Amino acid sequence: MPSSEVLLRQWNRAVRSCTADGRHADALAALGHLRRAGARPDCYAAAAAAKSCGALSAVPLGRSLHGFLTRAALSSSPAVAKGLTDMYFRLGLLHDSLQMFSLISPRDAAAWNILLSGHSRLRLLSEVTSLFGSMHAGGGDPNSITVAVVLSVCAKLGDLTGGRVVHGYVVKKGLAAETLAGNALVSMYAKCGLVAADAAVAFREIAVKDIISWNSMIAGSVEGGLVGEAFVLLRQMVASGFEPNCATLVTVLPVCCASLERGRLWGKELHGRVVTSGMEKEVTSVCNALMAFYARIGDSPAMELVFRRMKKSSVDLVSWNTAIGGCAMNGRPARALELFHELLSSPVGLEPDAATLVTVLPACAQLGDVAEGRKIHRLVLLGAGGLYEETSVGNALLSFYSRCGLLADAARVFSQIQDRDLVSWNAMLGCYAGAGDEGGLLAALHGMRREGFRPDSVTVLTLLQGCSATATATAGAAGGAAGKRDRELHGFSIRVGFIDRPAVGNAIADVYSRCGPLEYAVRVCRNHPGRNVISGRTMISVFMKHGSLEDAQKIFNEEEDEEEKGEGEGEGEGEREGERGGIQSWNLMIQGYAQNGLPHQAIAMFLELHRRPMKPNAVTVMSVLLACSRLASIQLVRQCHGYAARALVSDDDTHLEGALLDAYCKCGGVQVAQKIFQISSGKDHVSYTAMAGGYAMSGMAGEALAIFREMLESGIRPDHVTVTILLSACSHGGLLREGLELFLLATGKVLAGEPTIENYSCVVDLFARAGRLREAYEFIRRLPREANASLWGTLLGACRIHGEVEIGRLAADRLFAVERENVGNYVVMSNIYAAEERWDAVERVRGLVKARELRKPPGCSWIEVGKSMHMFVADDLSHPERSRVYRTLKILNLQIKEPPGPNEAVLDWCG
Repeated sequence: MPSSEVLLRQWNRAVRSCTADGRHADALAALGHLRRAGARPDCYAAAAAAKSCGALSAVPLGRSLHGFLTRAALSSSPAVAKGLTDMYFRLGLLHDSLQMFSLISPRDAAAWNILLSGHSRLRLLSEVTSLFGSMHAGGGDPNSITVAVVLSVCAKLGDLTGGRVVHGYVVKKGLAAETLAGNALVSMYAKCGLVAADAAVAFREIAVKDIISWNSMIAGSVEGGLVGEAFVLLRQMVASGFEPNCATLVTVLPVCCASLERGRLWGKELHGRVVTSGMEKEVTSVCNALMAFYARIGDSPAMELVFRRMKKSSVDLVSWNTAIGGCAMNGRPARALELFHELLSSPVGLEPDAATLVTVLPACAQLGDVAEGRKIHRLVLLGAGGLYEETSVGNALLSFYSRCGLLADAARVFSQIQDRDLVSWNAMLGCYAGAGDEGGLLAALHGMRREGFRPDSVTVLTLLQGCSATATATAGAAGGAAGKRDRELHGFSIRVGFIDRPAVGNAIADVYSRCGPLEYAVRVCRNHPGRNVISGRTMISVFMKHGSLEDAQKIFNEEEDEEEKGEGEGEGEGEREGERGGIQSWNLMIQGYAQNGLPHQAIAMFLELHRRPMKPNAVTVMSVLLACSRLASIQLVRQCHGYAARALVSDDDTHLEGALLDAYCKCGGVQVAQKIFQISSGKDHVSYTAMAGGYAMSGMAGEALAIFREMLESGIRPDHVTVTILLSACSHGGLLREGLELFLLATGKVLAGEPTIENYSCVVDLFARAGRLREAYEFIRRLPREANASLWGTLLGACRIHGEVEIGRLAADRLFAVERENVGNYVVMSNIYAAEERWDAVERVRGLVKARELRKPPGCSWIEVGKSMHMFVADDLSHPERSRVYRTLKILNLQIKEPPGPNEAVLDWCG
């Protein structure tokens, strides 16, 4: 049997050991054994027990322990007094802590460190610096721990002056080479934004660097925006024999890997290190950082794989929020909503917080799912945790209703936000701007100013957006009023001090370009205080939009001259930024030529770009594909496809894939498009819509509907464009019943929103092609909105085909009112009357055309033979083979009128 003294030593050792290992409850249990045995702990075990009471936040137990130690005559021991002082600080009892500190004698550096760290823990930061002065003046001898505590406080306060004073003391005492003091200096300077200068100097002076030294420099570089430097440090750290730990990975993965050119590869390399170290399943913060990395580079499947591999006990709310947000930001809103529902039904009992709702509500807006958004709104109102009081949640709800076009709901949410901030006001302004409610927009602006909120650049851009949205509608009869409003907003931008922002200047130029005069837009760009490459691109866009191709080319040439003059002056990241700016200008020019009916010039520009060191990107290829589609040249589309496969690094661009599908289908290569679609691994809304459109324009209505069903089964919601394409396919395929069922399904369940004019126009065409013109007419009359020229034009065209004069006349009257200058409408109505031999009505229509001085443009067609394109315009005799062409057409015309007999000669195409 061990003696009582041996047992006493064992229990004292057990108390100290449990406290050191963080097993604070076990430490207090061991102390209880001592008390029940009638023994008294030694002073070090008593101090350890006091620390455990503080760590457990056990106030009654702490006071009981203090009483016991006082009765045992141990509280006067310096070690116990320090332990009790630290305990009371941890329990948040400042008065008791100061009382215990006053009993410590003599006061060494350890006692002062407890006092300083205690005040820091209680957020009494300003007192820490004054206590450090008292310690120094009172003959205390600050050590590395003291320096670390005080410098941490200086960093929190942003007190660079105080930090430099402490640095001077560190140098004077010769502590700069010590690891703890050096790390504290590095961290302080980094957090004060001086990572490249003072922090780097302090880092170099550390004699023996540890992982904290490296992490401090890396984190400081990331916080200072020096992403490249952070990765250089990471490589140096690994080369020095240090493996990245949790803190390193949490710092570099979400930011560095997602923002650097080779960051994707480095991030996956770090993922490999995480797997081999076993942290992938164990360390929640590292897994969350990995998920954030994959979300930022757009690889949501890899993000979900990390999420699913995590232990269920390790998954926290941050994990769920990252997964939901990653899907929402990468075009998978339906999946984001599914994950949100999984969180709600999770057996762990996690409750959504403000960050969850701020993440999932934009996904509901992307889907147009008003019902789901309203459910989340009810969850906010009925849920615990005071979510309805969170301004960020109110702002997210406001934005959701705004994006869904529900102005009244948005205004109601706005009125219920208790602590409105500038984001709230900007969101409400954006809601009015999106709805085209100019009165509400200006009223909200005045209310914002009355409440003392100063507009920022977002406010100005929102106002300009609202102006731009109504510019086209007011550019005609109310053009003068629109111009006056534009000039007022321009002046407002100058008064509030944001006119020098490139985005604001570009937005003003865009507004002027929409409602004129054009020279105002040019003047804004040329005289803009912050004129740069972006302003030049805006001017190119403005000129292209108005068909001023020569002016656009002139601005482009000026930019190219400036690029050549500045070549070689910039290096590194700035050089790459300039290159990206340059390729955007080239893309604008190529796209502008293609959209303005000059596809040959677009292709010529692409060839010129290809001869330069600048590398075309996916947007360039999409712009060239548009030109190829305009030429109906499948040979050129194949060449672009080959170039994209060889030269583009990013082969998973779904928009490029959609453009390829569209181009092949428009050039008659629907089978090629079908093969591309079938082997695609990342089908999304863009590719499904493009393939459905390809089938539709090729008359394959059944295949288009099959694509629609596959799209729904994949969990991808179609938008109004997809529905328009499918309705058009049903119309051209004569599938009236299927088309009407699709319209009811899409507008009732799938889209969960109001149909567009294009959707209505397709339904009219469905009725019209089936010969049910009266139903088409009644459908238009019952619409909840005013019918436009597209709807009446569709009906009028059908009346010409079916010889329906009366409904045709009604449609024509509406068309002549809303589309007065379109000569095609008059021609169609004239043909309807002519088919019925109502020559007096024909003369009346022709009289209207002459009175309004309208002229029908000549028809045009083209054909690709081999690799050459041949264009034909009505009454044009410029083709070099015109004699042969017209001779062949004459023979064809005769053969059409009177089919040849079995022994008659066929055409001699060889001449």
